[in-house]
Amino acid sequence: MPTSSEKPLDEPYGLFIDGDERVASNDQTLEIIDPATDEPITTVPAATSDDVATAVETARRASDEWQDTRPKERSRLLCRLAAAIREDEERLARIETLENGKPLSAARTQVQRAARHFEYYGGLADKIQGESIPLDGDHVDYTIREPLGVSAHIVPWNVPIYLFARSVAPALAGGNTAVVKPAEETPLGALEIARLADSVGLPEGVLNIVPGDGLEAGDTLVGSPEVDVVTFTGSEATGVEVAKRTVEHVADIHLELGGKSPNVVFPDASIDHAVDETITGIFSNAGQVCSAGSRLLVHETIHDEFVDELKRRTEALTVGPGVDDPDVGPLVSEQQLQTVTEYLEVGRAEVGEPVVGGETLDGAGYFVEPTVFDGVENDMRIAREEIFGPVLTVIEFADEQEAIELANESPYGLVAGVFTENVGRAHRFARDVDAGQIYVNEWFAGGNETPFGGFKRSGIGRENGVQAIDNYTQLKNVCLNIASRD
Repeated sequence: MPTSSEKPLDEPYGLFIDGDERVASNDQTLEIIDPATDEPITTVPAATSDDVATAVETARRASDEWQDTRPKERSRLLCRLAAAIREDEERLARIETLENGKPLSAARTQVQRAARHFEYYGGLADKIQGESIPLDGDHVDYTIREPLGVSAHIVPWNVPIYLFARSVAPALAGGNTAVVKPAEETPLGALEIARLADSVGLPEGVLNIVPGDGLEAGDTLVGSPEVDVVTFTGSEATGVEVAKRTVEHVADIHLELGGKSPNVVFPDASIDHAVDETITGIFSNAGQVCSAGSRLLVHETIHDEFVDELKRRTEALTVGPGVDDPDVGPLVSEQQLQTVTEYLEVGRAEVGEPVVGGETLDGAGYFVEPTVFDGVENDMRIAREEIFGPVLTVIEFADEQEAIELANESPYGLVAGVFTENVGRAHRFARDVDAGQIYVNEWFAGGNETPFGGFKRSGIGRENGVQAIDNYTQLKNVCLNIASRD
């Protein structure tokens, strides 16, 4: 198995603008760190406000030609890009593991999902259709879906290659051009896919990548009056600021702002299966997942048995560098390690020592033990705030009504899960819980084809599925009076 020091990189990297790689206008760079070793991997240019403005201008110039490209040709190009990503899967997965830290097998899965996303929206590109609306015999009325124009994409660091594809693929399929600002910690995957897009013939200027910090590059991008639609995935606080900036020039906006998702286990559920899915739901990607099942609600009659089994299996999880393909890799950065460590202390202050885990690991890298806090009340900080780390809170409930009330007592509403063999209960849960996606007897259910997005403070809009095309197109109505003038 390769070590973290082996770099599957095609260096040097540049800003990707108008089909060309270039240095930043002030020659500044970002240092990319391997979170498993705290060692530098490489550097990339740090885009300035001027660089971002150039990228947006380039996307605007390319917009007319890309909109006029036949949908079937856009479809072919996106499918070719999907094939190129599949062919380069192993190298791209190792790059994601190096810059993000996730286990290599998980990185492979995310690269496959990214390829599938371009494939899926490649298949939809020539099927974006309007409707005929009946009025009366003297009128023909129909709708057309047209591209918005220039799309801006702020991509987070937790699943960088897949989340790049999640918004860029439908935007391009809909006839928009794109300017992408990847996270400072994880820009390499986006730059690599831009190279692949160029290699399969995507026209120059259609896809542009501007790594940089949020205060300069990100703010310039979302605040540009030449941007027609903004997609942001990240923290609630930053999402609110992004929304304020887009309002200034009345751009469309789509926000995915995370959650504190309830995972509810009833007494009739299979404990073995529910424990397995609970572990998947919270410890995948070291808990750095917006849809993590971070609030475990367990019925009081099975609580002790469930927590005992959860503790046993959590203790058996392996923690280590992603390239060694452990169960749990490092957190993405020293800053994220500090954030999670602070929440561990909050948890100790609120409920005492965790039943398992709770420590950072000695040595290099940003490692935290998988942690479970029991005896948590729903109004505690560790039950209400998104920790974004491998930290699970366990809350008891007495009956179905209390479970639903606890599930809904949160400012977030991204996903929710229920484990039960009672079909009626599962449907009642899905009906009554305020979340954009409901998992039944499985965590991370669904896929690229299923719409994803949140209620309440978890965001605005939906990604994935055919619904995502609506994010990147605008509806035009045409009404013709065909009555005779004779």
